[in-house]
Amino acid sequence: MYSALWWLALPLVLARLWWRGRREPGYRAHVGERLGFYRGRAGATPGHTIWIHAVSVGETRAAEPLVDALMTAYPNSRIVLTHMTPTGRAAGAALFSKHAERLVQSYLPYDTAPMVRRFLRHFSPRICILMETEVWPNLIAQCAGRGVAIALVNARLSERSLRRAGRFGVLLSDAARRITLVAAQSEPDAERVRALGVTRVAVTGSIKFDVVVPEAALATGAALRERIGARPVLLCASTRDGEEALILDAFRRLPSRPVGMLLLIVPRHPQRFDDVAALVRAHGLSLARRSDAGALAPDVEVLLGDSMGEMFAYYAACDCAFIGGSLLPLGGQNLIEACALGKPVLIGEHTFNFALVTDEAVAAGAAQRAQDAGHMLHLASALLRDGAGRAAMGARAAAFANRHRGATARTVELLRPLID
Repeated sequence: MYSALWWLALPLVLARLWWRGRREPGYRAHVGERLGFYRGRAGATPGHTIWIHAVSVGETRAAEPLVDALMTAYPNSRIVLTHMTPTGRAAGAALFSKHAERLVQSYLPYDTAPMVRRFLRHFSPRICILMETEVWPNLIAQCAGRGVAIALVNARLSERSLRRAGRFGVLLSDAARRITLVAAQSEPDAERVRALGVTRVAVTGSIKFDVVVPEAALATGAALRERIGARPVLLCASTRDGEEALILDAFRRLPSRPVGMLLLIVPRHPQRFDDVAALVRAHGLSLARRSDAGALAPDVEVLLGDSMGEMFAYYAACDCAFIGGSLLPLGGQNLIEACALGKPVLIGEHTFNFALVTDEAVAAGAAQRAQDAGHMLHLASALLRDGAGRAAMGARAAAFANRHRGATARTVELLRPLID
């Protein structure tokens, strides 16, 4: 029934792909890969192929320490990196160009048996490594049938996601039982994964703590900060639809802003850049864009981060950071990168996708939780006025990030028997 539904829905899926391509042309590229069709031959490799699936930007960036570690551990092998979104593919191209031909990118085929079989025949992977939350029944069944080991790494599963998975009954439980290994971020994640029926589950921590900040990103951040000047900067990172309006309303009503305070907003999805720019103007606030040239005028109140792949640079350029997806019930986003750069972090109430790491950051004094947008702006204003307090909170954030490193090495050791 699941497979039949995929085939029935396929015309609508392709139509939606084409529709999204109006604003993001990348959705109209490489469509054949989504159907399991590939040009030419996959090419012979001296060793073997390791397949890693990272859905979009967040998972791709999270995979960076693992990709680099596997490239070092298996110098004669190649990695096939699959994605579902063009932004994830673009992020992978930027992050992993250093590996040249040893890393091949492709879209993941839709989850039908023939399409997945064509993918497996073309690339012949030794192992399938899924990042974080991806469980596709036909993909897992076809891998198991061909003797391809399946590992779910950096795995996280919220109570909400577990309840949602329960609605699919035997479909997901059968898929879960076929997973060879799960490397979970925390013990609560591991317990919920076991509840799905996975037998081999280990707790490794989050690979995201092992990310290395590129020197180029720091240089870009320094240049952006020079353009901004000495003004106090609040970064609102990875904001989602509906959150910008709340933030702009609260910013406009803020009773006494720190002198020269700049609001730097970076929407999570690039297709929304123009919409957010229009929203800023509709709120009567003066706007500049990252893509604009020249110095920032002193009367600019909002700077729109309309670029991709520069989140580290934005963190480097700010004084404190709010992590989006948390003012509305969207589950939150990863706060680890901001902590790694020693930035005080503000977070909303809705962080169920990153519950443990967020709670631990709050307990460590690295982050503060805000009840709503107005409270968040109030906390930010206090931090921007208090240089000593801001520096102390930033130091606690950096210490928190450093304390949790090491998940990548633990994950690679678990994967070795499956790859070897």
